[in-house]
Amino acid sequence: MAKSKRLPVLLTGLILSLSLVMETGMSVQAGSNKNLMEPINGGVAAILDPGATNTSEVIGATARELNLTASQTEAGSNLAMANVKDALNVRSEASEESDKVGKLYKDCGGTILERKGGWTKLQSGNMIGWCKDEYLLFEEEAETLANDVGKLLAYGKEALWVRMEPSTEAESYGILSKGEPVEVMEVREDGWIYIAYDSGDGYVLGDYVTLSFMIDKGETLAEIKARQAAEKEAKRHVNYGEYTTDADTAMLLAALIQCEAGGESYEGQLAVGAVVMNRVRSGAYPDSIHGVIYASGQFTPALNGKLNRLYESGKISSSCIKAAQEAIAGASNVGDLTHFRRNNGRSGLVIGNHVFY
Repeated sequence: MAKSKRLPVLLTGLILSLSLVMETGMSVQAGSNKNLMEPINGGVAAILDPGATNTSEVIGATARELNLTASQTEAGSNLAMANVKDALNVRSEASEESDKVGKLYKDCGGTILERKGGWTKLQSGNMIGWCKDEYLLFEEEAETLANDVGKLLAYGKEALWVRMEPSTEAESYGILSKGEPVEVMEVREDGWIYIAYDSGDGYVLGDYVTLSFMIDKGETLAEIKARQAAEKEAKRHVNYGEYTTDADTAMLLAALIQCEAGGESYEGQLAVGAVVMNRVRSGAYPDSIHGVIYASGQFTPALNGKLNRLYESGKISSSCIKAAQEAIAGASNVGDLTHFRRNNGRSGLVIGNHVFY
């Protein structure tokens, strides 16, 4: 078997390479002649929302509008991460007296546009504004946190087979559709990408996928207001004990549990539900189940449409529904942990095929 590298080992080198997707619109192709571990100039992190096709255009237009010089936008690391327990207010100017324009939550990141006087102007999603430097992480600290909480995703440039082994002769689980995102577990030196696939973790050829690194983004005041208004429109309420929510939202959580852990034991299903509810209660994330589930860069099934399709079909297993109801009621077998991913060797609480941290 060809030598492989676990995802955490990629750290800065991988983020450096992926920054090209944001900075220049270029795609990074695993399996090409470029070494993913080789540092690339022009930025150190890709903060991408693959649902948007014009991320680099937005950044470029913002830079031009603000008359930023190349040195302001390209020199050094352009990544800043929130360094708060809950949420950070983002201001219209570099002053605590200026108006709020939005919030940057724990584990959210943004692209640095300008820095002055202990303040940083950044863009995170649709939000552009100023944050005090004391509440942000920069350079290596920002990269380390982003690598810990973010996800590396692969998108098929065309429909391709997902193989059970890293060989074109191996049997396949099925087909990865063009443009469908899947979480990357390993980037191998032999040109294959090890991915988390529905039917079982499998392999795709790196030449046929594009990689992008995702972290969560902040919300503008308008986005916060719209989200809260939508949540208030729910009219059917079910009290599960600790947390009261509408029945449809409980089923949405159950659908997410099935997407993420449908093949796991009940313990594993409850753990996924508990992670979502831990985020809802923490104050460091959106304060609703819907807001947490659809936060950018967090849950791949919400990104690729699988969650919506399952929810609309109503074909959700009774165990996942029970796990959702118990998690909403306050049951947790993972304490106050707020993250999980496929077990790729990182430290944490291992339950089935997932590691919680």
